[in-house]
Amino acid sequence: MSFLKGKKFLIVGVANKFSIASGIAKAMSDQGAELYLSYQNERLLKKVMQVGDPLGCKNYFECDVSNDNSIDLLISDIENKWGCLDGIVHAVGFAPANELDGNFVDVATREGFKIAHDISVYSFTALAQRAKKLMLNRNAALLTLSYLGSQRTLPNYNVMGIAKAALESSTRYLANSMGVDQIRVNAISAGPVKTLAASGVKSFKKMLSYNASRAPLKRNITTEEVGNAAAFLCSDLASGITGEILYVDAGFNITAMGDLSEVN
Repeated sequence: MSFLKGKKFLIVGVANKFSIASGIAKAMSDQGAELYLSYQNERLLKKVMQVGDPLGCKNYFECDVSNDNSIDLLISDIENKWGCLDGIVHAVGFAPANELDGNFVDVATREGFKIAHDISVYSFTALAQRAKKLMLNRNAALLTLSYLGSQRTLPNYNVMGIAKAALESSTRYLANSMGVDQIRVNAISAGPVKTLAASGVKSFKKMLSYNASRAPLKRNITTEEVGNAAAFLCSDLASGITGEILYVDAGFNITAMGDLSEVN
Protein backbone atom coordinates (compact mmCIF):
# COMPACT_ATOMS: atom_id res chain seq x y z
CA MET A 1 0.00 0.00 0.00
CA SER A 2 1.26 3.51 -0.86
CA PHE A 3 1.51 5.25 2.49
CA LEU A 4 1.30 8.80 1.06
CA LYS A 5 -1.64 8.13 -1.22
CA GLY A 6 -4.03 11.06 -1.36
CA LYS A 7 -1.60 13.46 0.31
CA LYS A 8 -0.40 16.73 -1.20
CA PHE A 9 3.09 18.12 -0.62
CA LEU A 10 5.02 21.24 -1.53
CA ILE A 11 8.72 20.65 -2.13
CA VAL A 12 10.91 23.75 -2.07
CA GLY A 13 14.47 23.47 -3.30
CA VAL A 14 14.55 21.04 -6.22
CA ALA A 15 17.50 22.24 -8.29
CA ASN A 16 18.02 19.37 -10.72
CA LYS A 17 17.70 15.59 -10.98
CA PHE A 18 20.81 15.08 -8.83
CA SER A 19 19.61 17.10 -5.86
CA ILE A 20 18.51 15.58 -2.55
CA ALA A 21 15.13 17.25 -3.07
CA SER A 22 14.79 15.29 -6.31
CA GLY A 23 15.31 12.03 -4.42
CA ILE A 24 12.66 13.10 -1.93
CA ALA A 25 10.22 14.01 -4.71
CA LYS A 26 10.63 10.59 -6.34
CA ALA A 27 10.22 8.70 -3.06
CA MET A 28 7.10 10.64 -2.17
CA SER A 29 5.64 10.18 -5.63
CA ASP A 30 6.37 6.44 -5.48
CA GLN A 31 4.31 6.34 -2.28
CA GLY A 32 1.35 8.02 -3.93
CA ALA A 33 1.83 11.69 -3.02
CA GLU A 34 0.76 14.52 -5.30
CA LEU A 35 3.53 17.08 -5.65
CA TYR A 36 3.82 20.82 -6.08
CA LEU A 37 7.35 22.04 -6.88
CA SER A 38 8.61 25.58 -6.48
CA TYR A 39 11.73 26.86 -8.21
CA GLN A 40 14.02 29.80 -7.52
CA ASN A 41 13.92 31.50 -10.92
CA GLU A 42 12.98 31.00 -14.55
CA ARG A 43 16.46 29.75 -15.37
CA LEU A 44 15.90 26.64 -13.23
CA LEU A 45 12.38 25.79 -14.37
CA LYS A 46 13.43 23.41 -17.16
CA LYS A 47 15.63 21.40 -14.79
CA VAL A 48 12.90 21.26 -12.16
CA MET A 49 10.38 20.07 -14.75
CA GLN A 50 12.81 17.31 -15.73
CA VAL A 51 12.34 16.06 -12.18
CA GLY A 52 8.63 16.70 -11.80
CA ASP A 53 7.17 15.78 -15.19
CA PRO A 54 8.13 12.06 -15.00
CA LEU A 55 6.46 11.99 -11.57
CA GLY A 56 3.22 13.40 -12.90
CA CYS A 57 3.71 16.81 -11.31
CA LYS A 58 1.48 19.46 -12.88
CA ASN A 59 2.15 22.33 -10.52
CA TYR A 60 5.23 24.55 -10.64
CA PHE A 61 5.66 28.03 -9.21
CA GLU A 62 8.56 30.48 -9.09
CA CYS A 63 9.38 31.49 -5.51
CA ASP A 64 12.20 33.49 -3.97
CA VAL A 65 12.21 32.35 -0.34
CA SER A 66 14.05 35.50 0.72
CA ASN A 67 11.00 37.55 -0.30
CA ASP A 68 7.83 37.42 1.82
CA ASN A 69 5.61 38.57 -1.02
CA SER A 70 6.95 35.77 -3.23
CA ILE A 71 6.12 33.21 -0.52
CA ASP A 72 2.65 34.71 -0.15
CA LEU A 73 2.02 34.31 -3.87
CA LEU A 74 3.22 30.69 -3.73
CA ILE A 75 0.90 29.75 -0.87
CA SER A 76 -1.98 31.62 -2.50
CA ASP A 77 -1.50 29.62 -5.69
CA ILE A 78 -1.52 26.36 -3.73
CA GLU A 79 -4.67 27.43 -1.92
CA ASN A 80 -6.38 28.24 -5.23
CA LYS A 81 -5.39 24.94 -6.84
CA TRP A 82 -5.57 22.50 -3.95
CA GLY A 83 -7.28 24.28 -1.06
CA CYS A 84 -5.16 22.34 1.41
CA LEU A 85 -1.68 20.98 2.04
CA ASP A 86 -0.38 17.91 3.86
CA GLY A 87 3.15 19.12 4.27
CA ILE A 88 6.21 20.99 3.09
CA VAL A 89 9.71 19.76 2.35
CA HIS A 90 12.19 22.61 2.81
CA ALA A 91 15.39 21.73 0.94
CA VAL A 92 16.93 25.18 0.76
CA GLY A 93 20.41 26.23 1.80
CA PHE A 94 22.72 28.95 0.59
CA ALA A 95 25.74 31.00 1.61
CA PRO A 96 27.96 33.15 -0.61
CA ALA A 97 30.84 31.17 -2.09
CA ASN A 98 33.46 33.35 -0.41
CA GLU A 99 32.11 32.21 2.97
CA LEU A 100 32.80 28.54 2.14
CA ASP A 101 36.47 28.73 1.24
CA GLY A 102 39.05 29.19 3.96
CA ASN A 103 39.49 29.64 7.68
CA PHE A 104 36.16 30.62 9.26
CA VAL A 105 37.44 33.58 11.28
CA ASP A 106 39.19 35.01 8.22
CA VAL A 107 36.38 34.72 5.65
CA ALA A 108 33.23 35.36 7.71
CA THR A 109 31.35 38.59 6.94
CA ARG A 110 28.30 40.28 8.40
CA GLU A 111 26.55 40.21 5.02
CA GLY A 112 27.36 36.52 4.52
CA PHE A 113 25.83 35.72 7.93
CA LYS A 114 22.66 37.58 7.03
CA ILE A 115 22.27 35.88 3.67
CA ALA A 116 23.00 32.36 4.98
CA HIS A 117 20.52 32.66 7.84
CA ASP A 118 17.81 34.41 5.86
CA ILE A 119 17.73 31.87 3.03
CA SER A 120 18.79 28.70 4.86
CA VAL A 121 16.98 29.21 8.17
CA TYR A 122 14.29 31.87 8.30
CA SER A 123 12.67 30.69 5.06
CA PHE A 124 11.57 27.49 6.82
CA THR A 125 9.67 29.47 9.44
CA ALA A 126 8.29 31.88 6.84
CA LEU A 127 6.86 28.98 4.84
CA ALA A 128 5.41 27.39 7.97
CA GLN A 129 3.71 30.64 9.02
CA ARG A 130 2.01 31.17 5.69
CA ALA A 131 1.08 27.56 4.96
CA LYS A 132 -0.27 26.76 8.42
CA LYS A 133 -3.85 27.62 7.46
CA LEU A 134 -3.76 25.04 4.66
CA MET A 135 -2.47 22.27 6.94
CA LEU A 136 -4.96 22.44 9.80
CA ASN A 137 -6.87 19.24 10.63
CA ARG A 138 -4.77 17.17 8.20
CA ASN A 139 -2.07 15.70 10.50
CA ALA A 140 0.41 17.54 8.30
CA ALA A 141 4.20 17.41 8.45
CA LEU A 142 7.05 19.81 7.79
CA LEU A 143 10.54 18.60 6.96
CA THR A 144 13.86 20.35 6.44
CA LEU A 145 17.39 19.21 5.62
CA SER A 146 20.42 19.67 7.84
CA TYR A 147 24.00 18.38 7.96
CA LEU A 148 26.49 17.26 10.62
CA GLY A 149 28.23 20.63 10.27
CA SER A 150 25.51 21.91 12.59
CA GLN A 151 27.06 19.95 15.47
CA ARG A 152 30.70 19.45 14.45
CA THR A 153 33.24 21.65 12.72
CA LEU A 154 34.00 20.74 9.12
CA PRO A 155 36.57 22.23 6.72
CA ASN A 156 35.21 25.20 4.76
CA TYR A 157 31.61 24.66 5.90
CA ASN A 158 31.91 27.73 8.09
CA VAL A 159 28.78 29.90 8.28
CA MET A 160 26.62 27.14 6.79
CA GLY A 161 27.35 25.03 9.85
CA ILE A 162 26.12 27.85 12.08
CA ALA A 163 23.05 28.29 9.88
CA LYS A 164 22.27 24.57 10.03
CA ALA A 165 22.54 24.67 13.83
CA ALA A 166 19.99 27.48 13.82
CA LEU A 167 17.81 25.49 11.42
CA GLU A 168 17.82 22.49 13.75
CA SER A 169 16.87 24.75 16.65
CA SER A 170 14.09 26.22 14.51
CA THR A 171 12.85 22.68 13.89
CA ARG A 172 12.42 22.12 17.61
CA TYR A 173 10.74 25.46 18.23
CA LEU A 174 8.39 25.01 15.27
CA ALA A 175 7.54 21.50 16.45
CA ASN A 176 6.63 22.84 19.87
CA SER A 177 4.70 25.77 18.44
CA MET A 178 2.72 23.82 15.82
CA GLY A 179 2.15 20.66 17.82
CA VAL A 180 -1.10 21.99 19.26
CA ASP A 181 -2.45 21.95 15.70
CA GLN A 182 -1.19 18.38 15.18
CA ILE A 183 1.41 19.57 12.66
CA ARG A 184 4.69 17.72 13.03
CA VAL A 185 8.10 19.25 12.25
CA ASN A 186 11.29 17.23 11.73
CA ALA A 187 14.66 17.41 10.02
CA ILE A 188 16.96 14.96 8.27
CA SER A 189 20.69 15.36 8.73
CA ALA A 190 21.94 13.76 5.55
CA GLY A 191 25.46 12.61 4.88
CA PRO A 192 27.40 14.30 2.08
CA VAL A 193 25.93 13.73 -1.37
CA LYS A 194 27.41 14.94 -4.63
CA THR A 195 25.00 17.70 -5.60
CA LEU A 196 25.25 21.10 -7.25
CA ALA A 197 24.82 22.82 -3.89
CA ALA A 198 27.51 20.73 -2.22
CA SER A 199 29.98 21.52 -5.00
CA GLY A 200 30.16 25.04 -3.61
CA VAL A 201 32.06 23.75 -0.56
CA LYS A 202 35.81 23.64 -1.18
CA SER A 203 37.42 20.16 -1.12
CA PHE A 204 34.01 18.47 -1.14
CA LYS A 205 35.32 15.46 -3.10
CA LYS A 206 37.83 14.82 -0.33
CA MET A 207 35.03 15.08 2.22
CA LEU A 208 33.09 12.39 0.33
CA SER A 209 36.08 10.04 0.39
CA TYR A 210 36.76 10.70 4.05
CA ASN A 211 33.12 10.14 4.98
CA ALA A 212 33.01 6.79 3.18
CA SER A 213 36.19 5.63 4.89
CA ARG A 214 34.97 6.50 8.39
CA ALA A 215 31.26 5.63 8.23
CA PRO A 216 30.28 2.27 9.79
CA LEU A 217 28.67 1.21 6.48
CA LYS A 218 31.91 2.13 4.66
CA ARG A 219 30.12 4.10 1.97
CA ASN A 220 28.27 7.32 1.30
CA ILE A 221 24.50 7.58 1.15
CA THR A 222 22.27 8.20 -1.86
CA THR A 223 19.52 10.69 -2.59
CA GLU A 224 17.14 7.72 -2.75
CA GLU A 225 17.95 6.79 0.85
CA VAL A 226 17.30 10.33 2.03
CA GLY A 227 14.10 10.34 -0.02
CA ASN A 228 12.80 7.17 1.60
CA ALA A 229 13.48 8.54 5.08
CA ALA A 230 11.75 11.80 4.16
CA ALA A 231 8.68 10.01 2.82
CA PHE A 232 8.44 8.07 6.07
CA LEU A 233 8.77 11.15 8.31
CA CYS A 234 6.08 12.97 6.33
CA SER A 235 3.69 10.02 6.49
CA ASP A 236 1.20 8.88 9.11
CA LEU A 237 3.62 6.04 9.88
CA ALA A 238 5.66 8.66 11.76
CA SER A 239 2.62 10.21 13.48
CA GLY A 240 4.31 10.19 16.89
CA ILE A 241 7.58 11.77 15.77
CA THR A 242 8.16 15.51 15.93
CA GLY A 243 11.05 17.84 16.74
CA GLU A 244 13.58 15.17 15.78
CA ILE A 245 16.78 15.31 13.74
CA LEU A 246 17.12 11.99 11.91
CA TYR A 247 20.62 11.10 10.69
CA VAL A 248 20.81 9.45 7.28
CA ASP A 249 24.57 9.29 6.89
CA ALA A 250 25.65 5.62 6.88
CA GLY A 251 26.33 6.04 10.61
CA PHE A 252 29.12 8.60 10.27
CA ASN A 253 27.75 10.77 13.09
CA ILE A 254 28.27 8.06 15.73
CA THR A 255 32.01 7.66 15.15
CA ALA A 256 34.59 9.52 17.22
CA MET A 257 37.74 7.85 15.97
CA GLY A 258 38.76 6.24 12.71
CA ASP A 259 40.76 3.10 11.96
CA LEU A 260 43.73 2.97 14.36
CA SER A 261 45.67 0.79 11.92
CA GLU A 262 46.35 3.98 9.95
CA VAL A 263 48.25 5.51 12.89
CA ASN A 264 52.01 4.86 13.24
